[in-house]
Amino acid sequence: MTAATKIEIRDLQHVCESEFSSVPALANVNLTVNDGEFVALLGPSGCGKSSLLRIVAELLRPTAGSVQIYSSADKENGRPKTALVFQEYALFPWRTVLENVVFSLEMRGVRRDERLSQAQDMLARVGLQGFRDAYPHQLSGGMRQRVGIARALAAQPEVLLMDEPFGALDAQTRTVLQEELLRIWESEKKTVLYVTHSIDEAVYMSDRVVLLTARPGRIKAEYSVTLSRPRNIEMHGWSAYTKMSLDIWACLREEVETAMLSE
Repeated sequence: MTAATKIEIRDLQHVCESEFSSVPALANVNLTVNDGEFVALLGPSGCGKSSLLRIVAELLRPTAGSVQIYSSADKENGRPKTALVFQEYALFPWRTVLENVVFSLEMRGVRRDERLSQAQDMLARVGLQGFRDAYPHQLSGGMRQRVGIARALAAQPEVLLMDEPFGALDAQTRTVLQEELLRIWESEKKTVLYVTHSIDEAVYMSDRVVLLTARPGRIKAEYSVTLSRPRNIEMHGWSAYTKMSLDIWACLREEVETAMLSE
């Protein structure tokens, strides 16, 4: 381990067991993520990306191998190692926007005045301070996803895990939220592990793209994204951006075809 290492995944294997079948999801995954690094996990459907994320979040127990998250020396008591943002929003419909964001702080036992202050600060960061008293059903999909991101960040996790958080949104909303997330990440410098099906999104958002094979998922290739930061939409037209996207697709295409044949 180096001083900068935040997540260390070693010899990870996972088999999905059910009453009728046993399906290998991940095989011999080894990955190190540095503190403050934004890493995108990219691969065909069913390659185990989401399973890997849930194992890091300790929502799944791996069949074999280990995951280690190295905590900061000044880690606050009760501060979670990870926070997970799902594609499906996962908000409490009976709670207002503010109450949803406050929830993670309630679970940590943060004082009421302090948690309200932190939650309102996070809502301001995602541009929802005017909707604190609204309920999820009164919000658009993009706004609900902003609430989910604010709730995750309010808990002050050491690692932010994101499972296709913008996958259900229209293209315009997705672009806006990508920019907002990058802006917040630039200021917070959280370690981010980000699952996506989109090569474009992986290249645009991340410092490094990790490509998984078709099931069982293994790491096939890694790509360092050397595009300057802060990122902006104009980069999509850069030759370096296009070349990296095409290089990744050339490597990914075989895995996508293999996954399609196995369905």
